[in-house]
Formats: sequence, structure tokens, C-alpha cells
Amino acid sequence: MVDMKVKLGNSTLRNPVVLAAGTCGVLGEITDAINLSTIGGITSKSITMEPRVGNEPLRMLELPNGMINAIGLANGGIDAFIEHHAPKATNIDTTVIGSVAGDTIANYVSVAQAMDQVEGIELVEINVSCPNTADGLEFGACPTQLTSLLQEIRPVLTRCGMIVKLSAAPGDIRPHAEAAISCGADALTLINTIPAMSIDVESGNSNISRKIGGMSGQAIHPIAVRIIHEVYQDVAKDACIPIIGTGGVMCWQDAAEFILAGATAVGIGTALFVDPTIAPKISNKLESWVRQQGCASITELVGALK
Repeated sequence: MVDMKVKLGNSTLRNPVVLAAGTCGVLGEITDAINLSTIGGITSKSITMEPRVGNEPLRMLELPNGMINAIGLANGGIDAFIEHHAPKATNIDTTVIGSVAGDTIANYVSVAQAMDQVEGIELVEINVSCPNTADGLEFGACPTQLTSLLQEIRPVLTRCGMIVKLSAAPGDIRPHAEAAISCGADALTLINTIPAMSIDVESGNSNISRKIGGMSGQAIHPIAVRIIHEVYQDVAKDACIPIIGTGGVMCWQDAAEFILAGATAVGIGTALFVDPTIAPKISNKLESWVRQQGCASITELVGALK
């Protein structure tokens, strides 16, 4: 038998396949399509302090090589999440990760603290690709600002592990990864979407209302592979901090690439819009791949790039 279990902080996932934030409902609705006992984990929609209606339509655009979205973190807010969705967490047959977003440090802290108290949520993922209302810059835009945020969040996570989800937008994010780890991150998620635009050349208008959105899907996969490799080799490996690789995983080979580059787990997002049943298929194929590589455990292949 091949051992497919991986660890993120103190949590053990049955396999490395994780459903990414914002791509499978608020929390668990994708059970209509798949059996969650076949995957390693599921991430909630990013939840903010107050309800958010998000950006005006059109806010999603399909492209031949991916998707641009500018949803605007639409969600019902933490109170609605606690009342209507959190009670489901204990009945979800996989590791549950709560995703947190905000526009002030205080709001991040409040939502993270509430998530930490939800029975059934084992890990909290901090989405730092959010503009700070104080200066308009993303919290993850510089290591100093990221440190200020995470130093306030870490103490309120008394039960859950802390995952920090970093964007590729600042360029070289190795200093950001170092900052996250120094603040007590139990894992990193790499990468978030990449800022992008699409214009209708007939009308001269943007194809989405906000003009700039986040690119995801196949087009960003090679970029994500490179970033995972760099962060693993130069930062995470020696610190023994696992990486959840996200960005354009459309098939099992994409997931295997992330693992060889240094990811312990693999997040699936845009592919769920194409095929909501894809995650268990990727998990099964990864198990066959590990066996064909002559390994007893998938962890033997983490960072095994030659």
C-alpha cells in the first residue's frame, strides 16, 4: 500500500488534494458532486468581518487558457458564517480549512478568532491579498506589513494551525514567505491569482466590470511551479514548513509537478468549474504515480526535482 497522508502543521490529511478557497461553495456544498472522504481537505470561501456583496457583474471571464475573476470577496460575513455554515464543519469527512480575509488588522483578527473557535475547523488560511483600507496596499504587498498583520493574528489562533496564502503579485515572494514563517505560519499556500486584464477590442471596454481581476487556471501554472520551487528550496525546506501548491492544476500531472517542486499538498480551484468531480480523480492518479515511482509514501517525492 502507498501512504498518501501528508501533514500541515499538526493536522494530518488523508491525501494531498485540497479544494481551494472560493471555488467549492461557502463550506461543503460540493458534496453534491463528490464524496469528500476521497480528498485531503476543503477550504471555505474567504470570510470577512462584515457581509460583502462583491463587485458588479460581469465579474468572471472564461479565457482559452484560464479565467479572470473579480468577485470582490462576496460573502455573508462572519456572523452569518458562524450561524449557518460553521455547524456543518463537524460532519464534513475531510480536513476543514477556514479562509479569512479583511480590510483592517482588527477585522482579520476578529474573523480568525471566530474561526478558531469553530469545532471541526482544524486550520485557518489567511488570505493576505486584500487591500488595507489605511493605505490601499495589499497586506501581502511587503514583508513589513505582512509581519504587522500576522503578529496580531497568530496569538488568537489557540487551537487551529495558521496557513498564510501569498500572492505572486509583489514579484519575489521569498522575503514574504520568510516573514510568514517568522510569525509562526504552520504552512504556506502558493500562489494566489495573478492580476490581469482583458479588453473587448470592438467596444473598447473591459470584459469585466472592475477592469483588473485575478488570473487563474492553466496559464499561471508554470509560474506557480517556479515560485513553489524557489520558496521551497530557499525558505521552506530548511524551516520544515509545508507548502500547499495552487495555480492551474487541471490534471494529475500538474499536481505531481507541484509536489516535485516542493509542495506537500495541492490546491485545486479553477478546474472545479470545468469538472466538479476532478479532485478524487487527481487523488487516485497521484497514488498510482507514487506507486510507479517505487515510493512507499508520497512525501518521498516532495521536492524531489532532479
